[in-house]
Parts: sequence; C-alpha cells; structure tokens
Amino acid sequence: MTGASYAAAGVDVEAGERAVALMRASVTAAQRPETVGEFGGFAGLFDASALTRFRKPLLATSTDGVGTKIAVARAMDIHDTIGIDLVAMVVDDLVVCGAEPLFMTDYIATGSVQPERIAAVVSGIARGCQLAGCALLGGETAEHPGLMAPDEYDVAGAGTGVVEADELLGPHRVLAGDVVIALGSSGLHSNGYSLARYVLLGNAGPGLHAHIADLGRTVGEEMLEPTAIYALDCLALIKKVQVHAFSHVTGGGLAANIARVLPAELAADIQRPSWQPLPIFDLILRTGNVARLEGERTFNMGVGMVAILGADQADDALAVLRSRGITAWVCGEIRARLDGEQGDAEAKGGKGGAVLLQGEYQR
Repeated sequence: MTGASYAAAGVDVEAGERAVALMRASVTAAQRPETVGEFGGFAGLFDASALTRFRKPLLATSTDGVGTKIAVARAMDIHDTIGIDLVAMVVDDLVVCGAEPLFMTDYIATGSVQPERIAAVVSGIARGCQLAGCALLGGETAEHPGLMAPDEYDVAGAGTGVVEADELLGPHRVLAGDVVIALGSSGLHSNGYSLARYVLLGNAGPGLHAHIADLGRTVGEEMLEPTAIYALDCLALIKKVQVHAFSHVTGGGLAANIARVLPAELAADIQRPSWQPLPIFDLILRTGNVARLEGERTFNMGVGMVAILGADQADDALAVLRSRGITAWVCGEIRARLDGEQGDAEAKGGKGGAVLLQGEYQR
C-alpha cells in the first residue's frame, strides 16, 4: 500500500509554488514607496512613518469579494480582469469617506491550484491596485480539495486607507441645497450578477456567446467588463472642490446607497431624465421582464459613484472629472425631508435619508 501524501489528498504544493513564481512580476509592479521587504514574506509590511504627515490620521478599512461574477469568468475562461473588480469593490468603499487607499491584501480559495489561472487572477488584482494608487501588500492562495471542485475558485480582499480626521466625509457635511453629481459606470460592475445570470444565461436568455448589436460585443464580454475604479478620481476631486460626501453605488442600487450618506432629516431627488442607462441594463430588464424598481434596487443603472457637494461647486467638479475622462453630470439635489417621507429604498441598517428617483430615463 502506498503511503498517504498531501498530493494524494489533492493538494499540489509544487503547483502553488509555480503560481507564486508566475505572479511575482505583477505583484512587484503594484507597490508604493512605503512598502517594506521582499515579495513572499509571511506578512506584508508598510512604513507607517508615512502617516506622520497627517495631523490626526484615521485608518479606514474595507473588505469585499466579487460574488457570482466569478461564474462568468470561469465560463469564459478569462481570469485576468476579475481582480480589477475585487480592488474596485474595496478601494471605492474606502474613498467614500475621503480616505486614500494605501494597501490591499487578497485571498484566493480554489479546489485545485492551476498556476496560470491563479497568476492571471493576481495580475488583475495588481493592475487594479496600480489604477487605485495603492500597494498589493500580500495575499494567500488556499487549495481546498473536496470542498471546492477543481475548477472552482473565489476571491476576497481587504484594504486599508487613511484620511485626516477633520477632512472625513459623510452625512455630517451634507446640506440642503447640495447637488448630486453622477459618475458614469462601466457597466454592471460587480453587483446583481445572480439576477443578470438568471436572465441572460438562463433558458430564455441570449446566452454567453450571443453577439448583441446594442452592446457591440457578446453577452459574456459585456458581463466581464471590469468595474470602474474611481479612487484616484475622487481624491483628485477632493483636492479641487469641497466635496461633502461620496456614495459608491453597489448592491442595493442608487437609492439605498445614496441614502446611507444622507442625514435622516434630508432627502435627495434624483432625476432619471438626466441620463440614459447603458444598454446592458435595458437588455436585462426587457429580456427578464424585470420591473424597473427591481432593476434599480439591484443594479447601478449606469451610475457607479456619486459626489454630493455645494451647488456653487458643481461646474468646477464636472470640469475636474471630465478632464480625467470620467463621464459625469448633475443628477439631483438635496432638500429637507418631509414629515413621514419614504424613499424608494431603505439604507442598509435602516438609517439615513430618503432618496426618490423621479421621471423617466432618456431613451
């Protein structure tokens, strides 16, 4: 009888080592000057003396994953973009409070380490960190035979940022009379994929490889469009104008996420006629007979981030964003909330203001 071994149990140590070797160059490229030590250590090190430039630094942290968008990546056998999504979901949450993303770590779990695929995933994470101006400080790849199928994997990430205490953004800064500026999304981003897959890839849907004229590409290609990373654009905006709050439009859609950054006594009127949702959203709603409100509670509908600021700052803000290649427009305004007024969706935790989506989208 042959003796038991780690390999016989389904864990390929050599494959793991090859994956690390393949990802070395991309990870090395995603660093900041404060990074300490060489790639491959037990812990990532960051020189905290860099924080001495702050009067009272607050550390911000966020963690997230990519969700069922990974199922599309697996079906398409394209793995070098999903990491960009991971970074976006983390750093764009950090920047909402005004924090500069400093570094990220990642965790990849898989049924069987396929070195080239793992390296492709990490290359996307590294690219995302470069786009966000933060360091990829470390990570872990775990092989879980028996728990996950050989071709299954999942990714998660955590990030840390820093913001000056007296420059913290949020509901405490938002005022009646402020305007809401929309930053256009790149597509579905990384939310609502359970519904998108159910509609587009189910029996009544066009399928992954169908070319859709309105999209200008296949369904699968559209669904794998990476999430926009707004972190550096938001930080640039903060330097030029007095931003009161940001909201990252993720799960729950526009209304629920904007409500999170409003004080309870205020409301936001968001004007649908100010933009035309991207074709992917119309395709999903039309194909699946999805009610508009359901779509708005699930998808970003073409708005990936919003900035809330004084009306007198709007023109300058739009100029900054457009100079950075961001499609941006005024989509609404903030006002006093009426007694008993309810919004179109409740903020997570039940706290926050009311957000009402009004009118009809452009067509």
